[in-house]
Amino acid sequence: MNEYIDAFTDYLLNTKQYSDHTVTAYTTDICDLFDFMRKFTDVQVRIADVSGADTLLFRSWLADRARRNLSAKSTARALSSVRTFYKWLAKYKHIQNEAIGLISTPKIPRKLSKAIETTDISDMHTAIRSIDGVETWVAARDWALVVLIFGCGLRISEALSLTNADIAGHPESLCILGKGNKERIVPVLPAVYKALDKYINIRPFSNMPDDPLFRSVRGLPMSPRMAEKVIENLRHYLQLPDYVTPHALRHTFATSLLSGGADLRSLQELLGHSSLSTTQLYTRVNMSEVIKAYNQAHPLAKK
Repeated sequence: MNEYIDAFTDYLLNTKQYSDHTVTAYTTDICDLFDFMRKFTDVQVRIADVSGADTLLFRSWLADRARRNLSAKSTARALSSVRTFYKWLAKYKHIQNEAIGLISTPKIPRKLSKAIETTDISDMHTAIRSIDGVETWVAARDWALVVLIFGCGLRISEALSLTNADIAGHPESLCILGKGNKERIVPVLPAVYKALDKYINIRPFSNMPDDPLFRSVRGLPMSPRMAEKVIENLRHYLQLPDYVTPHALRHTFATSLLSGGADLRSLQELLGHSSLSTTQLYTRVNMSEVIKAYNQAHPLAKK
């Protein structure tokens, strides 16, 4: 089976142009199925076993994942990976399997992220200076990162992928390469450049165009974990709830725009969501406020 997995991996990397992280997730999920098939059939898995797998085997695999306490979200992703593999087999290797199409995806409870209070975001500025102490440039870097994510609604990976050249000359908008190598245009507020300029002017590194915008104390590219740690330290220092994460900054960006009258399609473009249904989750957040106001104001609700 290795030759099929290798060929599928090559397809994901070079044809679909998925990231290494995404490809690893796909292959991990597929190998998990193959490992189960080995236990289920007690023989080495061959391509004939893969093409001949029936609904009983697939459902047994899903049940086994549940017994291993793997989340419904993880299992749904694994099933999606397996379906993609079977579609690839059908298209490029002419190997068919009808049973995989009969398997239902586990239902995933959709949890809503919570927005951060704007006063808490303001408090982060003072807190950063207290946490970073004498490292003035580090404090400026961390605040610039917070303002960039909150001001532009970026993912951590998107913010950290920016180079000096991307913001040279203070363009009114940035071209962001998001998930699936999809490009989108994001406007940049003056407050974002104000924070970035303060950081850039005092950081102890060169400003070569191709250098990463955000650097570690050793001058290396800042990692996602470092960015997460910045918000984690702020959360502990300010005694904020656990939901205060870098993604919550992006979520706050979205809910603020929606509350201010932005339409869903525009918000979808700004966030880089491929599906409008993902963006519609934010309307549920706003609707909770509407229902609260309704219950407090409507005469019949008071009975």
